[in-house]
Amino acid sequence: MDMPQILVVDDEEDLCEILKFNLEIEGYEVDTAFSAEDALKKDLSVYQLLLLDVMMGEISGFKMASILRKEENTSNIPIIFLTAKDTENDMLTGFNLGADDYISKPFSIRQVVARVKAVLRRTAEKEKVDINERLNYDTLVLDTKRIKASVDGKEVPLTKKEFEILKLLLENKGNVFSREEILSRIWKDEVYVLDRTIDVNITRLRKKIGPYGKNIVTRLGFGYCFEC
Repeated sequence: MDMPQILVVDDEEDLCEILKFNLEIEGYEVDTAFSAEDALKKDLSVYQLLLLDVMMGEISGFKMASILRKEENTSNIPIIFLTAKDTENDMLTGFNLGADDYISKPFSIRQVVARVKAVLRRTAEKEKVDINERLNYDTLVLDTKRIKASVDGKEVPLTKKEFEILKLLLENKGNVFSREEILSRIWKDEVYVLDRTIDVNITRLRKKIGPYGKNIVTRLGFGYCFEC
């Protein structure tokens, strides 16, 4: 299993190297940047955690975090702020920006390592829950908790029945469902529902999910399936 990648961003170069050394002893892959400007030149989406100093040059840690939270590919990266400022307002600012933890300087290395492990553990547990609540095929994603569908990160407006049909097919990729099976599972006890209703919903669904419409395959005489 690959160890998480961590980026330490701090204008104190000695501190960066100390943190890098000690986190690498724990088995993590660690990179450093000595300013927010340098950090923002990197592909930050590859990191599972950022250790981010608050007081830095023109772009502060708070400002950098605000930038990251607005970008889709970095919006969910966990952030631990490192700072000499420990006032309540500063801490609230950090947490309002989506910080996962806030460590005041001076700190012990053991404290930082423990907090890093705790944040990464919480993140891993959350990802397990999120995975169980999502069905996907490439960039087609079905969020079964929030009842949302998206393609390439853009939400696709589906009706309740369209969503349920797509959920059924994605949960059972490769399995063929007859019109009668789809009616019994999706429409259940509703009366006066014709087989043609399935065809109409499938046609609309194919159009809405764009390039993945072709994955909903018709098996003549049998029914429909989602083919990978």
